[in-house]
Amino acid sequence: MTDESFLDGEHAAFLEQLYGQYQQDPHSIDPQWQAYFQRLDAAEPTMAAAPLNGQVLAQRSEQLHVSRLINAYRYLGHLEANTNPLGDYAYKVSVPQLMLEHHGLENISLDTVFDPGSFNLTAKPTLGNIINALRETYVGNIGFEYMHILDIQEKRWLQKRIELDKGRAKLSHPERRKILEQLTAAEGFEQYLHRRYVGQKRFGLEGGESLIPMLQTLIHEGGKQGLQEIVIGMAHRGRLNVLTNVLCKPAGELFEEFEGKIDETYTGDVKYHKGFSCDVGTEGGPMHLVLAFNPSHLEIVSPVMEGSVRARQDRRQDKDGDQVLGISIHGDAAFAGQGVVMETFNMAQTRGYRTRGTIHIVINNQVGFTTSTVSDSRSTYYPTDVAKMINAPIFHVNGDDPEAVVYVTQVALAYRQMFQKDVVIDLVCYRRLGHNEADEPNMTQPVMYGIIRSLPTTRAKYALRLAEAGVVSEGGGKGLIDAYRTKLSNGGITCCNSQTRSGLPAELQTHWKAFVGQPWRQAIDTTCTAERIQSISERWVSNIPKDFMVHPRVLKVLEARVAMGRGEQAADWGFGETLAYATLVEEGFEVRLSGQDCGRGTFSHRHSVLHHQQRREQWVPLQHTADFQAKFTVIDSVLSEEAVLAFEYGYASAEPNTLVIWEAQFGDFVNGAQVVIDQFISSGEQKWQRLCGLVMFLPHGMEGQGPEHSSARLERFVQLAAQENMHICIPSNPAQVFHMLRRQMMRKYRKPLIVFTPKSLLRHPLAVSILEDFTSGKFEVVLDDVDITDIAAKEKVKRVIMCSGKVYYDLLEERRKHELTDVAIIRLEQLYPFPAQELVDVMEYYPNIEKAIWCQEEPVNQGAWNGIKHRFEAYDYANVACVSRPAMAAPAVGSLYMHQRMQQALVREALGLEG
Repeated sequence: MTDESFLDGEHAAFLEQLYGQYQQDPHSIDPQWQAYFQRLDAAEPTMAAAPLNGQVLAQRSEQLHVSRLINAYRYLGHLEANTNPLGDYAYKVSVPQLMLEHHGLENISLDTVFDPGSFNLTAKPTLGNIINALRETYVGNIGFEYMHILDIQEKRWLQKRIELDKGRAKLSHPERRKILEQLTAAEGFEQYLHRRYVGQKRFGLEGGESLIPMLQTLIHEGGKQGLQEIVIGMAHRGRLNVLTNVLCKPAGELFEEFEGKIDETYTGDVKYHKGFSCDVGTEGGPMHLVLAFNPSHLEIVSPVMEGSVRARQDRRQDKDGDQVLGISIHGDAAFAGQGVVMETFNMAQTRGYRTRGTIHIVINNQVGFTTSTVSDSRSTYYPTDVAKMINAPIFHVNGDDPEAVVYVTQVALAYRQMFQKDVVIDLVCYRRLGHNEADEPNMTQPVMYGIIRSLPTTRAKYALRLAEAGVVSEGGGKGLIDAYRTKLSNGGITCCNSQTRSGLPAELQTHWKAFVGQPWRQAIDTTCTAERIQSISERWVSNIPKDFMVHPRVLKVLEARVAMGRGEQAADWGFGETLAYATLVEEGFEVRLSGQDCGRGTFSHRHSVLHHQQRREQWVPLQHTADFQAKFTVIDSVLSEEAVLAFEYGYASAEPNTLVIWEAQFGDFVNGAQVVIDQFISSGEQKWQRLCGLVMFLPHGMEGQGPEHSSARLERFVQLAAQENMHICIPSNPAQVFHMLRRQMMRKYRKPLIVFTPKSLLRHPLAVSILEDFTSGKFEVVLDDVDITDIAAKEKVKRVIMCSGKVYYDLLEERRKHELTDVAIIRLEQLYPFPAQELVDVMEYYPNIEKAIWCQEEPVNQGAWNGIKHRFEAYDYANVACVSRPAMAAPAVGSLYMHQRMQQALVREALGLEG
């Protein structure tokens, strides 16, 4: 801490008392305070030489009051800044702390010299110069809000940057003309579409046109500083403008979308949800730009974008974020109102999710659809206040001053590059039209829109400003309008960015075309030799450093896995799963596993991270499987479902060669991320042609743990399953999960894989596999009865029970107990794509079936039944009956006794043991 930091709080009374102590005995106080008061005395030599009297003490007090005035401008100046283009419409806060009278300085000569302390002043430090510099810097068209930051170095860096610049950009005439050209494109684009496609929704940017020069500044300044990729996530307002005027999407393609000409191979999406990518030239070299696809669910794209950025950084080994930047564009009401914003901020500096700083842009329309933002849509003064949770600096800027917009963008980018942390720009603007082009805002905001309709556009204001400054002629500004309109009418590329064919180097490209149109049944060898399995399992223990103290119970688990690898004992679930990861990383596939408690595993089965029992050290055996292997990453996530799952979706959609897994702590909690499942995972391919190989582990099973720890809502996934959009699997033994995970990566096929994983089966004595199950075979989508194997026995079967998951073992044990020989139990290990042919093949082994049953432990209105019963009907099994719990509003009962009674009843009913 430097002596300047002592001025960061309102400590005047304390300082006055301390100064009196210093005067009596300088050595009785801390040396840093001594240095501070020595500097005060040096500011006025005559004061230092004067005897201690009332006048000298008064002058010392005046110095402290000046320090408090400087501090007040730094803390509160943004409240008085001219950041709102609507002027008097906004409620103006009176800030008495910015007045001389508040500090007792109103009668002090403006020529009096004071010590400015840490305030960066180049002029003579008179009271008048200090005040003028403070007002120029802190109460202009930018409100700088950063004093909440805890790190002194960051605050001092910001102060030096903005105070020396006096909060203004130093732009050349060509740079100012370029801004006018960008504003012309932003405004001209919206006006053209408004006339050509009357009444069609486009969620235009009118009133927020300064977003375009802001993004262009980030691209080109970023290019100068070495950035090579930028990923943008944004909602629909202004998206078409950004696509056309920043990402170089040809106008003709957009016109075809307005006119309904689409690729009918997919169901598609509305034009203002679509993404795009391109390569443009900058002074620093080519820049790859990506605009993420986004649904109407505001803010959900933010963590998706972050995941995509992290994947690209990992691919480049960009550990400092010097090459890849994420930009998240928000709406003001959604930024304050949506919880996923807080969840995403919470990930910003965590090990598994940080992206080395995101630039957040809030398009502050000052209204949320029809909700007045200040009085109804939030409880905070600013919509950006949530960003203070991570000490992010916040810059409020008047959207009608494009030069101020460019300046704060430059500062924001420089801060991000310097400190690798998030920064927020609050672009205070307005909607010139309503929420969409068919909306009538005067119904709900008549006063606000009375002001808006009287305002000239941002471009018109800036053109006049440049004309008055002699930068452009009035005719020159008109020429820009005509030139842009001509380019737009021709349907070609209209943005001022120059496209480049350089693009990304081959090693940084993702070749998704290899995975398009592939059949899910493609054959692939997922086996592993016994020698290799033994070698891998032995290294899990032998590679642990000798001085690393492992918990004795965990060490016992690892030693048991060595025995499993040798074939000396049956393999459990943890062995099968871990072996899949080990073989994949040996073969060059990276593995990324995240979720709450997934390092150990919620049910203490995985133990992929070992913890030293006396020191704060960790050891990850799967990172030391082979001398040359791909990366294995395991992360205990922040306590979030929505943002973390969205992040992992974004990661997996940008990286096809990494096995990306998200595990729910309990499958029940997955509904906290339902937006991600509905809008991205299940429908992303059909809406946007985006493939994704994300795996979801959802612990599921009725075991008497109550309604909150039983169900991963299987019914919702089978309902969403269509058009081969995902895989839904319920593996029932360790070898099955081994082959399933290897199949997921080794096939040229990338679809989301939803896995309903077990809880009690993790240690169930029957849910085991032998070594030969790993060295041969494959993932079986349907498993025939394990006890009824010969033809004669199968001919005796009268009742066939089909099921999935844990209930299989309940049925198996009860059947063995009663020695039933006429009942076969078949497991459907994959529910979607439905394995119809495989099921028919198995059922044909039983020629004398009299009754076919689907048995599930979930209530009849839940579980798989309603989603798959029509599949049976399509394959000559229309008489399949369902045995389950009765319909229930909750997933399970809260009483263990009642659970056991219901479970026993449905098992006996399925087996035909009624009465």
